[in-house]
Parts: sequence; C-alpha cells; structure tokens
Amino acid sequence: DTLWDLAIAEVRKRENPEDDGKRVEVWEKSVLFMGNKNGGKTTIILRCLEREESPKPTLALEYTFGRRARRHNTPKDVAHFWELGGGTSLLDLIRIPITTNNIRSFAVVLVLDLSKPNELWTTMEQLLQVTRNHVLKILAKLGKTKPEVASEMKERMRNNLQRDHPDYELVDPFPIPLVIIGSKYDIFHEFDSEMRKIISKTLRFVSHYYGASLVFTSKSEALLLKARALINHLAFGYDKSKSLSVDHSKPLYIPAGLDSLSQIGPPPASDRDIGKMRANTPLELWKKVFEKTFPPQSSCDLQDSKDPAQDLQYAEYEVDVMRAQKNQ
Repeated sequence: DTLWDLAIAEVRKRENPEDDGKRVEVWEKSVLFMGNKNGGKTTIILRCLEREESPKPTLALEYTFGRRARRHNTPKDVAHFWELGGGTSLLDLIRIPITTNNIRSFAVVLVLDLSKPNELWTTMEQLLQVTRNHVLKILAKLGKTKPEVASEMKERMRNNLQRDHPDYELVDPFPIPLVIIGSKYDIFHEFDSEMRKIISKTLRFVSHYYGASLVFTSKSEALLLKARALINHLAFGYDKSKSLSVDHSKPLYIPAGLDSLSQIGPPPASDRDIGKMRANTPLELWKKVFEKTFPPQSSCDLQDSKDPAQDLQYAEYEVDVMRAQKNQ
C-alpha cells in the first residue's frame, strides 16, 4: 500500500468505528475546470463548495476538494476539483490531473467568458482539443490492458443521446463527461440581440455536437444554483435538474442529450455566405460563420505574460537569493 492508501484507510476507520473493516463504497470523482483567464472559474468552484471566501487569481494548476455524505451516517463522498489557470497558456498541465487511474471518474467543466466573444472559439478549441487528445491516448493505452473499461467508457458517452435521437449518427461525443458554462451573463445580456443569438446558437451546436451540457451563469444566485446543480451531478452524483431553457433572450440551460440540430437550426449566415465557405465538417462551418462576426484574437494575446516567479506572494528568501546569484 502507498502512504495515501494507508491514510485513506485510517480516515475511514475513524469515521466508521463500528464498520469493522466492512468496506462501504465511497464515491470519488475528479473534475477539471478550465477556460478563459479571469472567466470566473474560481468563483464557481467556491460556490459549489459553499465557501464564503473571495477568489484569488489562479496560478498554473490548483487543487481543492469537497466532501458530502449522501445519507445520514454514511461515509462522505469525495470530489477532487482541479483548476487550470492562465487561459490557454498552460495546456501541458492538463496531463497532471487526468491519469489512467482516475479516467473512469473524471469530468471536465469548460468556463467560457461570454463578455469576450473574440476569444471564445480559440479558447474553447485549444482547451478541448488538447484535453481530448490526452484522454484518447489514455483510452488507447487502457484498450490494451483493460479493453472492457475502455469500451464501457465509450459506450457510456454514446448513451448520452438516446439511440432513437435523430442526431445519433451526426454527433461526436467528447470522450469524458463535459459541461460548458457561459459566464458573465450579466454583461452578455447587454449585447445586441443579434450578437447574443449568434453566440448562443454556436454554443448550443458545440455542446450538442460534443454531447455536453450547457448553462449560462453570472453573479446572480439563481443562475449560479443552476450551474452548481450540473457540477454537483458530475462531482457527487446528485440528480440533474430536468428544467430546460433554449430561448436566446434568456440564460440557456440545456442538459446533455436534450437539444437537437433541428431545434438549433443552421449556422446564422446567408446561404450565399455559407456556399462560399469551404468546410469539411459541420464544426468547421460553424467556426467560420462565428469567426466572420467575431474575428479571433491572435493566440499570443491570450498567452500569460506575467512571470509568477516575480509574484511577491510566492517569495522565498533562500530560493530567491540563490536564483539571483544564478541569474548574475
């Protein structure tokens, strides 16, 4: 046993003295939060864990956890929350929280800042692409050692959509559970209605295509509660809310599998424009239509330029003296 295993066993023994070694199944899940820099990820995590503290900027990759008991007198389930800071500048760090050991109980929450539509597609595409590639590598490795686990996971993601759903063959589900959160709805709500419609339709298409749930949120308590319900479903297995809101003039709330391409409609562009766009996949077509209205910022604009080594909150006298000597 590793040190961690011994520590876990010790805690279980203390929590259940009458348990006499009979194992009670403890639910353990991991959730990785990623998205735009300053998009509100930390705030959402703190609300999920009901912590009354003010959020600090996230540096690199941060970890926290929450514990909940499903019923009275049962051991508490554990949810590991990872948060990737720096927007798209630290993509390599995704490899740390997502491993072969926890892939079956892992989920991703992508937080997109609705008030910055020009960063939206680039951020979304880069983060989802790197995560997907990493997860597929792990699944390929699992396919060789534990093929039944890999095929069970693939089947589970396909089942997000009922087999009789008209889009069953047209979508390409993300390999692990995914929730897309559009944050800062209060600012987004002030946008021109046509702009709001394009952003909302595009996010609906992407979420549906990846078999993800979609929710818009802001600082308002009612909207935060909806986002929290989806995250609690991933982290603690709570029931998903059955409500549905697809009206573009209101905050969207669409659990995975409840939307359809016919309801979303075609990309918001004229037939002539669509005819000129050379796209190999529906996703590529939506990207071109979206970026025609919201030209993307170059990715160097999205990189994190501040050097955390210069940040005073991480000052360590001995290390800094050695570092200064080395630089000299």
